[in-house]
Amino acid sequence: MRPLSFAARRSAFTLIELLVVIAIIGVMVGLLLPAVQAAREAARRMSCQNNLKQLGLALHNYESVHRMFPPSSVAAGGSINQPWSGQSFLLPYLEGGSEYALIDFSIGYHAAGNHALFPPSGIAATRIPVLMCPSEPNDRARLNASNTPYHYPLNYTLNVGRYLIYNPITRGDGGGAFGPNAKIRPASFLDGLSNTLAFAEVKAFTPRFHDAVVPPTEPLRPEDVSASVSGGAWSATNGHTEWVCGRAIHNGFTTTFTPNTVVPHVQGGQTFDIDVSSSREGRSASDITYGVITTRSHHAGLIQVGMMDGSIRGLSDSIDLNVYRGLGTRAGGEVLSDF
Repeated sequence: MRPLSFAARRSAFTLIELLVVIAIIGVMVGLLLPAVQAAREAARRMSCQNNLKQLGLALHNYESVHRMFPPSSVAAGGSINQPWSGQSFLLPYLEGGSEYALIDFSIGYHAAGNHALFPPSGIAATRIPVLMCPSEPNDRARLNASNTPYHYPLNYTLNVGRYLIYNPITRGDGGGAFGPNAKIRPASFLDGLSNTLAFAEVKAFTPRFHDAVVPPTEPLRPEDVSASVSGGAWSATNGHTEWVCGRAIHNGFTTTFTPNTVVPHVQGGQTFDIDVSSSREGRSASDITYGVITTRSHHAGLIQVGMMDGSIRGLSDSIDLNVYRGLGTRAGGEVLSDF
């Protein structure tokens, strides 16, 4: 029998060859993974922009019907324990709004009449897709003490001013695009609709104080906020978790500080990035609502916003504070540079 040639006998890869191939594949995966992640983030960012565009269209459809923009909430003197959010008023003008036309806005969102229409957990725990950014890692219901879905969060909130949000004595709002009980019309925007923020991103489950005592003058630095707060209810997770609720700690933002500014607070040896609200809108007939409620995004280096004219913009973390605050007023008369 004739012996096999060397070429015929060598029918398999050697260990060294296999290791070289594996190494090459590893290098290729390492090179491709950032590109894949960047492509996914770009897709998520576009989806986020689409959500804001839908909200902007709903806002103008609402105004076309009602001849004014929706209030941030309907809140009066402590008589309304569950003030509905401006976002909830927009639902009939969004895709699938016929379902939400079933809501009875004359009663609370946890009232039996509303709860029964959206089994098993009620309208407050219903996920509203257009209010959730696809980059939000905590896209989940907030549970009550019985581990039952109780509320659902949101990522797109309303511009309610710079620091003052609502004065129940004068019924004055914070000068933003929206306010409690407000009847704001397009003509109210002396700065121009294209120069006024309507919606901006926030992070769900933000650490927060509410019903706290805070100074009537805004803090100058984010490091000053924690020390200025006394009393109030603390939660490490509950901010921006109630899309139905018309209180700014859930459905609004203020322009006290620029986007993605860290507002530090140490609690139990852990440092949190917090929001703060004094007496919540509608809780008192005399206590003024102030808030440091910062815009935050899961898109690195910026937040995405919807302007009152319906346009969508990305605002850098490094935007000038005065420009940013100018964008937060509807009739401040600021002269704005490029943003």
